[in-house]
Amino acid sequence: MLLEILQVGSPVLRETCKTVTRFDPALCELLDNMKETLKEAKGAGLAAPQVGVPIRAVVVDVEEGYFEFINPKFIWKKGEQTGPEGCLSVKGKAGTVTRPDKVKIIFQDRNGDKYSLVARDFFARAVCHELDHLDGILYTDLSKDVHDAED
Repeated sequence: MLLEILQVGSPVLRETCKTVTRFDPALCELLDNMKETLKEAKGAGLAAPQVGVPIRAVVVDVEEGYFEFINPKFIWKKGEQTGPEGCLSVKGKAGTVTRPDKVKIIFQDRNGDKYSLVARDFFARAVCHELDHLDGILYTDLSKDVHDAED
């Protein structure tokens, strides 16, 4: 089922999200719906608060594949990259953001099993962007040059 992607100004986008403690069919359904919504929107990532659910869950779909991160936390961040970003919750805008070039996170999957992962380049940018959403941070808070996106 496609979910509504909330837009900037919605209070839930500024919340610090709650830790997921129940790994149940409702979580699986949310993740499945987020994946479908992300695919339809042609984005690189989607965080649960963007669809009105203030929990620590994100989905990322990049060249490296499709990933679900529940309760993700950074272990370390290295390097630096600066590049353009947009957001499904900030339609029609873009900006330049500096992010780490390489990150390591720990997370759980939809079953509660624990993993770690190292992401580089655009994958690292997408992970950082989505994890920011879990703490109420939008890329527009980090960019000094937010402007109308070019089609």
